[in-house]
Parts: sequence; C-alpha cells; structure tokens
Amino acid sequence: MKKVKKGRVTLIRALSKLGIASRVEAEALVLSGQVKVHGTIEKNPNRSVNPDSAHIEVLGKKAKKGETIVVLFHKPNSCLTTKRDPEGRKTIYDFLPKEFHSLHPVGRLDMHTTGLLLLTNDTRFSSYMTDPVNEIPRTYVVTVRGEVLDEGIKKMTAGLRVDGDELRAKDAKILKASGKESRLEITLLEGKNREIRRLCLAIGNEVIALKRISFGEYDLGALKAGEYNEVHLKNNVADRTQGG
Repeated sequence: MKKVKKGRVTLIRALSKLGIASRVEAEALVLSGQVKVHGTIEKNPNRSVNPDSAHIEVLGKKAKKGETIVVLFHKPNSCLTTKRDPEGRKTIYDFLPKEFHSLHPVGRLDMHTTGLLLLTNDTRFSSYMTDPVNEIPRTYVVTVRGEVLDEGIKKMTAGLRVDGDELRAKDAKILKASGKESRLEITLLEGKNREIRRLCLAIGNEVIALKRISFGEYDLGALKAGEYNEVHLKNNVADRTQGG
C-alpha cells in the first residue's frame, strides 16, 4: 500500500476538513468537474493533497479554512439527524437556515431523542468531541415507565453487558419516581448506539422520553425545540483540537 505523506489526505477529505462540504457532497463536486487543484480540473476524489498548502478551487473560488462554526440546536422529536431522507421524513436541516446546511452534526441523536445537538464545519472539533478516548460527558434527562430503585441506578453506574456490549453510565440519579413513571438524569462518556435506552431496559424500565441537555461544555439552556444558536468555540476545546 502506498504510504501517504504526513499532512496529506484525499481531496474529498480535504474539502471536508476545510468546511467546504461533507465527503458525499465533496465527491459529487469533484466528479462533476467543479474542483480544481493547482489550476487543473481534478476528477479523482481520492487524489492526495495537503489541505494547508494545496491551491484548491471549488466553483471558481479558492477553498480556504474559515472560522470554526459551532451551532447549538434543540432537536425536536420525530426528525432525523441526516441531510435527507428517502422516505421524505423531516430532518434537522428542515429547521435550520440555508447558511447552516453545509454544517455536519457532531454525533447523532436518534429519531425520537430530543435536545442538544451540535453542528460544525470543523472535522477536528467533531472528531475530538466524539472520540471515546476524550471521555466528553453527555447528560440526558430520561423518562421511563415504572419505578426506578437505587439498585437499578447502581447497576447502570457499575456497568451492564447487553447484547455483547459493555454499557455504563458515568453518573445517574433519580429526579422523580413513582409506580407509573420515573425521571432520571444520566451522564455518559461514550455515545454507543441507543445506550441509554438499552441500559434502562436492562434494569426493567422502558424509555418513553429522552432529552440531551448538555454535551461537554455546551448546554441546551433556554433553547426551545427547533431553535438554534451560533456560539464561539470554547477556548480550551480549541486548544485541545489544534493539530488533531
């Protein structure tokens, strides 16, 4: 296998790293002849380039790294964290203005999970926030059927093996409990597939509502469903993502 020189990536990854387009969108631009490298049309999406030094043009304009954009979005229920859906269901981009349609989500929330979703144009930022090694906390308010006892909370924080996966909550506490339903606050350090729903079901309680209220140093705050807010990249997060 040919060794890729340090700092060099495929052309479509370079366009993604520069915040120009997602990899899928970048590939379409390249294949349609809309991208030039050093003044020549390049139709090979996997051409090796250095995004920091290569002269890349997209639709006649020089591609360059812009300011990192971070958008906090309160994802409503029953919409998908995707660009488009073949079944015509609503996606998060139906709620966002066109200037944010080039941003990509930092991780995902499933269709019926609401609350804080981050979007950005910076792949280093999103990679840092979602890499399990960095243990970025994600906190949720969870409503489940039936009463949750202290014993169930202890099981979730100690860790449970579910369908071959080790699932564990960093923190969990009962906000309200009754025979009909309980409300919990649960913090995870990793975004495994449907982790909270599976954890709760493992202790005998089905999730009926799930809302993320914070992700790392970002909080949902007073944002209502469907609302968004553009914020500055936190300095300490920016420092940690440099050169990533």
